[in-house]
Amino acid sequence: MASEETAGGARKATKSKLFEFLVHGVRPGMPSGPRMPHQGAPMGPPGPPYGGNSTVRPGLTNPPMETNRKRPAPSQQHIQQQQQAVQNRNRNTKRRKMADKILPQRIRELVPESQAYMDLLAFERKLDQTIMRKRVDIQEALKRPMKQKRKLRLYISNTFNPAKADAEDSDGSIASWELRVEGKLLDDPAKVKRKFSSFFKSLVIELDKDLYGPDNHLVELLSSGAQWHRTPTTQETDGFQVKRPGDVNVRCTLLLMLDYQPPQFKLDPRLARLLGIHTQTRSCIIQALWQYIKTNKLQDSHDKEYINCDKYFQQIFDCPRLKFSEIPQRLTNLLLPPDPIVINHIISVDPNDQKKTACYDIDVEVEDPLKAQMSNFLLSTANQQEIASLDNKIHETIESINQLKIQRDFMLSFSRDPKGYIQDWLKSQSRDLKLMTDVVGNPEEERRAEFYYQPWSQEAVSRYFYCKIQQRRQELEQALALRNT
Repeated sequence: MASEETAGGARKATKSKLFEFLVHGVRPGMPSGPRMPHQGAPMGPPGPPYGGNSTVRPGLTNPPMETNRKRPAPSQQHIQQQQQAVQNRNRNTKRRKMADKILPQRIRELVPESQAYMDLLAFERKLDQTIMRKRVDIQEALKRPMKQKRKLRLYISNTFNPAKADAEDSDGSIASWELRVEGKLLDDPAKVKRKFSSFFKSLVIELDKDLYGPDNHLVELLSSGAQWHRTPTTQETDGFQVKRPGDVNVRCTLLLMLDYQPPQFKLDPRLARLLGIHTQTRSCIIQALWQYIKTNKLQDSHDKEYINCDKYFQQIFDCPRLKFSEIPQRLTNLLLPPDPIVINHIISVDPNDQKKTACYDIDVEVEDPLKAQMSNFLLSTANQQEIASLDNKIHETIESINQLKIQRDFMLSFSRDPKGYIQDWLKSQSRDLKLMTDVVGNPEEERRAEFYYQPWSQEAVSRYFYCKIQQRRQELEQALALRNT
């Protein structure tokens, strides 16, 4: 489909340009020359990157942690929660967001050519919004019936087989005629041609009662009884054939009931005159009723749920007042099956009329070919895999650019003040270690003797001894209580 290829091609071209600019740094239409720094081997300090977590503080040994400082062993429920969190995090990493593709402001200041990438990103956002809006419009359009009026040409012909005196079988010794009813759509653009019987709900052929009697005047079609009706197991056919004995002209009447989708109904004559509708679907009839009620201001101004019937409504619904919810139920008695298409035909046994075929054009409703194209557009996955691949490459490139930015900042800070920067880095690593191990207090200060000569140390010792004494007293009281009992 043209619209599908255009939308997919536009998105794919945008993704390709975004990725090309991120990798090579070339603005579309710009001569080759100024490029963004190539992504070489990652640069940075030895060991973990700046600000990362380290298990050992630089310059210190890894002493065994005290028992009261250790984190308690995680329970089984805690382990399951952690595993679930890891799974959710991995699932979220697959769902990339639009914000993850935006270059930081600092990088845009360092590389002015990156504005071309931001312009392409804005264009992609507008393109995605337009495609999404069109998809929603198509989904809403597919919920409504999309029909087209077409001409179904009906061909009615017959052949006559005279009686043969020397015929061996009984069929050949009796004169008979055969009637054929066939048809096809005119100017049908569909690739798969519809069967003739698929346009009808039922078909009845009535023969002259004077010739075939009141009990045999209904023609038996396709061995399905005296008339043909559609059932869930009906096999579609391109035409109908009827064979009967006879050697005189026969008058017949064909009653064709069209298969309307959605179903249509014939209105009661009084309601049809009021609404100006003869045959229509139920939804259109209710919509016409509501339009009549609004035009004539029949809705109760105090109680919006009721309708005050005028003289025409009273004649049709036989009540002075009714609820909106009662309309569908009362409407059922006023809706009748639509009138069948009636064709009068004469089956001629004259040999000169054998090659004559009667043609009739019938208006039928068929599905709009655009509906199939719209459905294919919604279900199409063309270019989706390539677009997703380009999206992943863009995200990976942005992550690499951000990592290079962090490494560049590290090197610049280190080159300005190596000593101060290393000290700040060690302090950061120490803070990270403290947060990671849930250590209470400051182990670095507690290692020094000056820490215990502060004013609060004497009070802390007194509190410690007081707690120990209280604990020992409780143990002794419990022991005496047990001995006395």
